[in-house]
Amino acid sequence: MMERQFTTKDAVLSYRIDGTGERPLLCIHGVGSSKEAWADVITLLSSEYKIVTFDLRGHGQSTKIKGRYEIDHFVDDALSIADAVGFKRFHLAGFSLGGLIAQRIALMHDERVERLYLLSTVANRTDEERSKVLARLAALQSTERGSHYDASMVRWFSDEFRETHPELLAELRDRNAQNDPECYAASYRVLAETDFGGLLDQIRCPTLIATGEGDVGSNPRMAQSMHEAIRGSELHILPKLRHSILTEAPEQVANLIRNFAAEG
Repeated sequence: MMERQFTTKDAVLSYRIDGTGERPLLCIHGVGSSKEAWADVITLLSSEYKIVTFDLRGHGQSTKIKGRYEIDHFVDDALSIADAVGFKRFHLAGFSLGGLIAQRIALMHDERVERLYLLSTVANRTDEERSKVLARLAALQSTERGSHYDASMVRWFSDEFRETHPELLAELRDRNAQNDPECYAASYRVLAETDFGGLLDQIRCPTLIATGEGDVGSNPRMAQSMHEAIRGSELHILPKLRHSILTEAPEQVANLIRNFAAEG
């Protein structure tokens, strides 16, 4: 599908609509990424869903706004896109930072969310986990971001995947290098400093939670804590995977979404 644009009061957001299905699905990508992160999942779900993906402000083809970002900037952008495409109530999937944005939408705009999919998402960080992510933020703010990205590879992908997909990883690194450094850091600060762990028991919509068994940043303990907080939620810990489940295991992600939606 062709790229589309929607203008908010302070940004031009790039988005696209894919799929021929009846179920509306809004997908929110992670920090330093873009709507392209969902491409393989979209291919697998396109006959069942009408899928909207978009580039967060500061990412991809959307406006590279300078200055401090807040979580509600991203929330407003997501809901603006939903309104623009006529999604009054929709399925909502968020990956990593996108999962934090999705949590916030479910907490503040419960009437909009039909089903919630929290993928590789953080909550209830320990003091040690908080210190580590803040250290990564400080390093990102002070060093060349390519070094930050290279250091992230081991956390994001399994050893086997890195060994067998060198060309894909090189392509992903090239995409990451196109990020504006200031926007990347501003977005990463939101990821590093946001935690809705103490509020998640207020989420009422049906919720699926999934993360990789070896994900150290959005780890199984966090996923379990979300599962315990969100009444009636469903939890999946994906064996052998780390953080980047959209890229490494799109079939598993698509099947989780498909099967969870079929339960309703």
